[in-house]
Amino acid sequence: MFGAKITRTFVQREVLAGVTTFVTMAYISVVNPIVLGAAGVPFQQAFTATIIATVVGTLLMALYANYPIAIAPGMGMNAYFAYSVTRGHQGINYHVAFSAVFLAAIIFVLLSLTPLRSRLIEAIPENLKHAITAGIGLFIAFIGLRLTGIVQADPTDLVALGDLHSGKVLLALLGLVFTVILMFLNVPGAIFIGIVFITIISLITGQLAFHGVVALPTLPEGLLAYNPVNAVADTIHYGLYGAIFSFVLVTIFDTTGTVLGVSRQAGLMEGNTLPRADRAFVSDSIATLIGSIFGTSPTSAYIESAAGVAVGGRTGLTTLIVSILFILTAFFSPLVSAISGVAAITGPALVIVGSLMVGQVQYIQWDKFEEAFPAFITILIMPLTSSIADGIALGFIFYPLPKLVSGRWREVHPLVYIFAVLFLIQFLLTPR
Repeated sequence: MFGAKITRTFVQREVLAGVTTFVTMAYISVVNPIVLGAAGVPFQQAFTATIIATVVGTLLMALYANYPIAIAPGMGMNAYFAYSVTRGHQGINYHVAFSAVFLAAIIFVLLSLTPLRSRLIEAIPENLKHAITAGIGLFIAFIGLRLTGIVQADPTDLVALGDLHSGKVLLALLGLVFTVILMFLNVPGAIFIGIVFITIISLITGQLAFHGVVALPTLPEGLLAYNPVNAVADTIHYGLYGAIFSFVLVTIFDTTGTVLGVSRQAGLMEGNTLPRADRAFVSDSIATLIGSIFGTSPTSAYIESAAGVAVGGRTGLTTLIVSILFILTAFFSPLVSAISGVAAITGPALVIVGSLMVGQVQYIQWDKFEEAFPAFITILIMPLTSSIADGIALGFIFYPLPKLVSGRWREVHPLVYIFAVLFLIQFLLTPR
């Protein structure tokens, strides 16, 4: 089934890889419901939807694509959903926002079944790709700092350092320092271990109390988005075109970059091509579609899969193990709910994941101003406006300008001009 000779050594290696990948990314089952909760999504709905989307995408990666790459709701897209689409638009609740995710997922599936996906990826300037990832990283790190109280609103300076003497902030700082040390020591599952450590400290200090550990998975609100007609009507009524574009754009190159990167590390590439790449992308797009129906933001391939690859994961058996472990996680919602109620437990995870994403700035051509400035404005705008879409939009608007002025307009793909005009029209016509 997995294209390899099934031996005891093979099975042991793949199982260990699956457990390692699960431990490194298990934090998503805690963090994702918290982030979506900022949009009003009930915890139980978001938790179960997170597990469903993760299991569906990862199982498809295992049994259909046969790759050791796990799928789960993407960090950054969940924050965009909660803070930009839902809370950033007056009159839009999470039900309407899931309509945008649902339509984006349908587009994502269609693109994954055609060569258009590859052409879209090729059209986007490399510097903008890196800038978007870095900007999202700053955005979710800022959310983590704000949730934990390490930074707070200030009437004079807009943002200021929080009360470092409060128990909540001290606990968060302890969690941040502990997890950073584990990351520095390259401990597998450092973020997950950090969450466990602060959970124990919270119990000891009385900041956390459990009201149960095990329960059957439930979806209190049932299916949230499943009718394309209603989804289109919501999109037109609330003008969610930019949100759909942002979901599609970020998810496509995020997944593509991760799949190719992890596959290259695992030695699965054949030259510059990846066998069964179409199956990998279809797996992720279907997971996004299923996730939107049940109540979670778009999924993505997880870079944490590299931890499993590092200990020997090479086939879908690795991700089959990951899927099984996430299925088991679905029965521990009371435990996860209690943990998610203490920001100091989960906030450090957001900050650290954000720091990893910001690392993409190293690939930006800072010595070329015409490339650097659009990247800079993209990165800057996202955390300052709490809007990933606005950052992307301004990046696309500014990118063609120096090329046009200098007469090098042929260096820019026609799609970039189209996106720039569309974003400019959106800014001019959409009320703020």
